[in-house]
Amino acid sequence: MTDLRLRIRPEPGLTEIYTAGSGPLGLLGFSLLRLESSDTFELDTAHQEYVLMCLTGIVDFAAGGETHENLGGRTTVFGGQATAVFVPPATDCRVAAKSKALLALCSAPSNSRGPVQIIHPDQVQVNRVGNWNWRREVHDVIGANVPQAQRLVVGETFNPPGNWSSYPPHKHEVDAYPEEVRMEEIYYYRFNPPQGFGLQRMYTDDRSLDVAYPVEDGDTILLPRGYHPVVAAPGYQLYYLWMLAGHTDRRMKPRDDAQHTWVKAAGEMAKDMGF
Repeated sequence: MTDLRLRIRPEPGLTEIYTAGSGPLGLLGFSLLRLESSDTFELDTAHQEYVLMCLTGIVDFAAGGETHENLGGRTTVFGGQATAVFVPPATDCRVAAKSKALLALCSAPSNSRGPVQIIHPDQVQVNRVGNWNWRREVHDVIGANVPQAQRLVVGETFNPPGNWSSYPPHKHEVDAYPEEVRMEEIYYYRFNPPQGFGLQRMYTDDRSLDVAYPVEDGDTILLPRGYHPVVAAPGYQLYYLWMLAGHTDRRMKPRDDAQHTWVKAAGEMAKDMGF
């Protein structure tokens, strides 16, 4: 079976983590861009739409005759909301680092037409999701707020130590709107402190896929199908950047595992009781 966990660490410059079509995902591409202060990087998006997520550091971004200065600013991904740039196809752009910086580049094929769009930290939608030990914070960065995007949906999730997320387990592997929309997904993990770890399970209803991976700081997980819950080890805050590419639709319509949906009602009952 194809290994769905990638342990590729970024080198200076651009490091390809996953190239669309090279494995089980046909649409999504994911790279990390590591820059030193004063380094520059030029990108031609060609037939792809891109999201450039400022994970850490400060950069200037130029495209279409416009320059946006001093984007980003986090010293760690755990340091607040992200800054991101949506770049449509057939767009030349340039990134210039003002400090050491690490950017995630998420891409998918597209014939989108529309402008470059900057998403500043105060424009990120912060959601506190779940209850008890499946409570976590989900940051929606690229979604309905970027209507010119054709395929990509991108955000960040923050798990408290010991907590679960993507829970109850959900999947998005078939087109059956409004119950479910088919979307590929990638997770990119970080931990605080960095020696932390978590566990990622992936399984299908018929268990033709049923695997679990330990995940550590800097690991990437490919999610072509199935349910995909994850848990953080006690003592360690877990973060993952999530990126999805819709095959025919990019509306977020995951389907929960019916065996475990009861925990939502139990959690709401506990909330009403003040727990």
